[in-house]
Amino acid sequence: MTVRLPPAAPGLRIGLYGGSFNPAHAGHLHVSRLALRRLALDRVWWLVSPGNPLKDRRELASLGERMAGARALAADDPRIAVTGFEAEIGARYTRQSLAWLRRHRPFLRFVWIMGADSLASFHRWQGWREIAATMPLAVIDRPGHTLTATAARAAQALRTHRLDEADAAGLAAAPPPAWVFLHGPRSDLSSTALRNRRGAAA
Repeated sequence: MTVRLPPAAPGLRIGLYGGSFNPAHAGHLHVSRLALRRLALDRVWWLVSPGNPLKDRRELASLGERMAGARALAADDPRIAVTGFEAEIGARYTRQSLAWLRRHRPFLRFVWIMGADSLASFHRWQGWREIAATMPLAVIDRPGHTLTATAARAAQALRTHRLDEADAAGLAAAPPPAWVFLHGPRSDLSSTALRNRRGAAA
C-alpha cells in the first residue's frame, strides 16, 4: 500500500494537528503558527480526519472538500502541509494514526498538537494513555478552557510529565510521556461556529 505523506528529511521536528477541518479557518493557522514558533518546529502537518468518532458526522463535508479547503488556506505558508493519510490507512482513532507514523517515519520527531478544549475531553479518546506514551503533546490555550483543561482527568493523570512552558522549545526531543500547555494570544474561531453562521445566512 502506497500512502501519500508530506516530504520530510530525517530529524525534522513535525507538529501533527489533527481534526475534521470542517471547514479549515484562521484559527487553525493561528494554532499552527504559534506551535511552530513556541515549539521550534520545522513543519506542521494538518491531519484531515475521515471523521471524529466523538462528533456527529451528519454535517461533515466530504474528505476531498475539506482537504481542498485546508490546502487553500495553508497555501501561503510553506511550513504547513495537508494530508488525508488516515483515510488511506483506514485509521478510525488517533492512537492508530500516531502508532502508524511512529512505525513508518521513525526518523522524524513528532509532536501531537491539540487545543485546551480537547485536553478537557482527552480521557474519552480511545487509548489516550497510549497516545501520551507515543509522542509528546502540546496543548494550545483556548478561550474558556484555560483553567478547566488542566484540571481535567487526563491532565491530572499526566501532571508529573508536564514541562514548564519556558522549556517548550525542547518538547520535540523529550521522551514521552511529556506535554506542555502553551498560553498566549487565543483564537475563539471554531468550525462549528462558522457552519452555524453560514446556515443562518442561507
